[in-house]
Amino acid sequence: MLSMEEWMDIKDLHRQGNSVREVARITGHSRNTVRAALRERTPKTYHRPQRPTKLDPYKEYLSERYEKCSLSAIRLIAEIQPMGYTGSVDLVRRYLATLAPQRRLQEQLTVRFETPPGQQAQADWAYCGRFANLAGEEIAVYAFVMVLSFSRTLYVEFVSSMHLPTLLRCHQNAFAFFGGWPSSVLYDNMKQVKIGPDTWNGLFLDFAACYGFTPKTHRIRRPRTKGKVERMVSYVRDSFLKGRTFRDFVDLNAQARHWLEHVANVRIHATTGRRPIDLLAEEKLTPHTSVRPFVIPDLLVRTASREALVSVDGSRYSVPPSHACRKLTILRRPDTLLILAGEQVLTEHARSAKSGSCIVKPEHMQELWKLSLGPDAKPGPEWQMTFEESVETRSLARYEEVIS
Repeated sequence: MLSMEEWMDIKDLHRQGNSVREVARITGHSRNTVRAALRERTPKTYHRPQRPTKLDPYKEYLSERYEKCSLSAIRLIAEIQPMGYTGSVDLVRRYLATLAPQRRLQEQLTVRFETPPGQQAQADWAYCGRFANLAGEEIAVYAFVMVLSFSRTLYVEFVSSMHLPTLLRCHQNAFAFFGGWPSSVLYDNMKQVKIGPDTWNGLFLDFAACYGFTPKTHRIRRPRTKGKVERMVSYVRDSFLKGRTFRDFVDLNAQARHWLEHVANVRIHATTGRRPIDLLAEEKLTPHTSVRPFVIPDLLVRTASREALVSVDGSRYSVPPSHACRKLTILRRPDTLLILAGEQVLTEHARSAKSGSCIVKPEHMQELWKLSLGPDAKPGPEWQMTFEESVETRSLARYEEVIS
């Protein structure tokens, strides 16, 4: 079997005017081999014949298990041996080595979805570092990034917190910048949006309902489904942040707005071939002024007392007793209070009409009584009497002596 180099040498020698005999003499191949090579438009490739192995009946099972769980060869051989596998673990390892590159490729593959105008935006947080303020305290800096999927119009805002009220305020600023909002927004599984796999943050759903957009999250372990905003995060770092100095958050966001208006959204986008600001005019967004703005609650931090109460504006409100003596987050609305542990909503209270009130939910009080009483137990006696196994026997004569 000729190699690629040998086949190319034969072709080249023949193009130079050498006869088959001369080419055979120069290359050391037989004339039949030279003639066969000259007839072929491409060289024949060698394929090692596939020989059956002991692992063949189990390859489909191994592929499925490895793709789903990434199990090791040791784990997998323990599963297929009861099925009848009698080969070595090295054979399993070699087969898994052929699956690993394909798995990495599948994890990296991204299907590009071009969405119609006004259908989707993508949003994400980006951590940008920590910097010392004038008092020497280190302040974290985060970037809120939102991009309209059709036009690629970009909005970025820098903040010092990723709490839910900050996230909602950034949304409102982005909607004002775009002039409206699309019918859906795609997120990763951030806790401000989704508390658990099937549990949405109630306050965030209220916000989305107010503006009439549908929140969506990408598939777990597949953040590439929101690749547009992921690329924008890198773009913000490279094109805006690197090499620049900012005095404070006001200066940082002022320069960011100038960069958005004079660089990011007026460049020719590599994918669309047009400027985002021009395509923004074609976006079918819900107008920014079409609804009353959502009232974002104030954020407070309080430590619950031993009685499972938190104090807000001079009144006390109950929390589940299991969260007594813990720091909790209070979201203060005009008429209600939301009490959270992290991003999880623990309870909601109507705000007291006057200071000095104590607002307690019956279920909180019942749970508090149960915990304070502890397990049922009968009180023990104040004194003890023991009954020994051996008792001394005395004659009646001794008692008669005592009486007399």
